[in-house]
Amino acid sequence: MSDWLSQVRFDEKGLVTAIAQEVSTQRVLMVAHMNREALEKTLATGQAVYFSRSRQKLWHKGEESGHFQHIKSIRLDCDGDVVLLEVEQVGGLACHTGRPSCFFQQLSDGHGWQVIEPVHKDPALIYAEGAVTTQAEQSQPPTHKALLGPVLARLQQVVEQRALADPSTSYVAKLLQGPEDSLLKKIGEEACETVMACKDADKDRIVAETADLWFHCLVTLHRFGLGPASVLAELQRREGLSGLDEKAARQADARAQDLKRSRDV
Repeated sequence: MSDWLSQVRFDEKGLVTAIAQEVSTQRVLMVAHMNREALEKTLATGQAVYFSRSRQKLWHKGEESGHFQHIKSIRLDCDGDVVLLEVEQVGGLACHTGRPSCFFQQLSDGHGWQVIEPVHKDPALIYAEGAVTTQAEQSQPPTHKALLGPVLARLQQVVEQRALADPSTSYVAKLLQGPEDSLLKKIGEEACETVMACKDADKDRIVAETADLWFHCLVTLHRFGLGPASVLAELQRREGLSGLDEKAARQADARAQDLKRSRDV
C-alpha cells in the first residue's frame, strides 16, 4: 500500500467519507464514500471516483450524467477519516436532482425542511443524454445507447441503484434478490391484468396495467444482465421488416433448433 493511502482511516467496511467542494466558490457540492480503489483511481484519472454503497461497486461521477468532477486537490482531515476533494464541476450540476449542490434543503425555524434552490435541469434530460447501458450492453454499438429515452433511462437507473438495497425497504431489491420464479410469476400476473383491462375496454386501466407490466419487464431484464437498450435495438432491427416475415423467420429458427436437438439425442 502507498504511504499516503496508509494514512487514510477506512472504516470497518473499507470506506471513508468523501466531501466534494467546488474549488472556485468553496461551496460544498456533495458527500459520498470511497474505498481504497476509488481513491487510487481518483488520483490516477484526475476525476472523482466514488464507491456506491447501494450498488456495491465503483462509481465514476459523471458516467451517467456527463457531469464529471475534475480534481484540483485532495485533502485529508486531522483524524484521517474524511477526504475533501476540491473539484471543478462539469456542467455546474453535482446533484442527481438537477441542482448545483445536494444541499438544497434548509431547516426553517426548526419546523421543517424548505427547498431553497430550484432544479436547474430536468433529471430525465440529464440521464437521457448521458445514460449508461448495462455491462452486457457496453460491447454493443453506441447507437444502441442512444435509443434510451428519458423515462426509460431514469427507470433503468432506479432499478440498478436499488438492486442491492435491503429487500425489506425496496420492492425492486425484493424482486431481484428473491426466487427467480417469483419474479417470473409477477410478469405473468401483470400480463394477465393488462389483458383483463383490455377486455373491459378501460383505457385508464390499460395504461396503468401496461406501465406495471413494462416496469416488471425492466426488472426482469436487469436480473438477466440486460437492459431496455437491447430490446429497443431489436425493435430497431425489425424496422422495415414485415411482421409476417419476422414470424416466419422465427418459426424457421425454432424448427432448426428442434432438428438440431433431435440429432444431438
